Amino acid sequence: MLAKRIIPCLDIKNGRTVKGINFKHLKDAGNPIELGYWYTKQGADELIFLDITATNENRKTLISLVKDISRYINIPFTVGGGIQKEEDVELLLLSGADKISINTAAYNEPNLLENLSKRFGSQCIVLSIDTKYEKNSWIVYLNGGRIPTNTKSLDWAKEGYNRGVGEILLTSINHDGTKSGFALDITKSVSEEVPIPVIASGGAGKLEDFYNIFKNGKADAALAASIFHYKEIEIPNLKFYLKNLSIPIR
Repeated sequence: MLAKRIIPCLDIKNGRTVKGINFKHLKDAGNPIELGYWYTKQGADELIFLDITATNENRKTLISLVKDISRYINIPFTVGGGIQKEEDVELLLLSGADKISINTAAYNEPNLLENLSKRFGSQCIVLSIDTKYEKNSWIVYLNGGRIPTNTKSLDWAKEGYNRGVGEILLTSINHDGTKSGFALDITKSVSEEVPIPVIASGGAGKLEDFYNIFKNGKADAALAASIFHYKEIEIPNLKFYLKNLSIPIR
């Protein structure tokens, strides 16, 4: 079994790290450069940077901030937000990103996933799926959780894999910021039916939540934000806890 990964996430708005609940009521959570450096020292396995308003504001990702953060970290760095074409990906990779996360643009133009995977390699293309449970189904949402679709999240995950993506970032809007635990059912379904790594996101609140998402949700990695930003859980303690429960951890 591959080692599980612990991944802090920097949700960025106006150059600051923010965090909300169910993608709403955003509050300031700190300087993203300082947080990125802190997580490197803490032993995070990767870092994800999401410019959460770029698509809705119809603008590009904050390149200068990506460059600044990349200078202070030495762990894999995934960047998303506002990516619409191959040139955007090239610029982010040249600015210090190791992988890119794409959401709305990929849904609107699925061929983009194939083009990106062929040009840059599947290993650096992450399909970000914001999903919400409603009417007895997990549905794909776009534009930072603002626009619902008629597509089931599992179907979109399968299509993303078939189009060449190397990883899936699966965020439950229902669980986001609630600290009530990850969405085990949809994460397990995607993890079992799509043969690429799945990062679970949304709902981390206590140590047991990470054990559950790895053991029962079958996730390959677990992402969290506020509990790390505010030091409610520190990564060394989390890894020690998981190792003691025989979860393979880096």
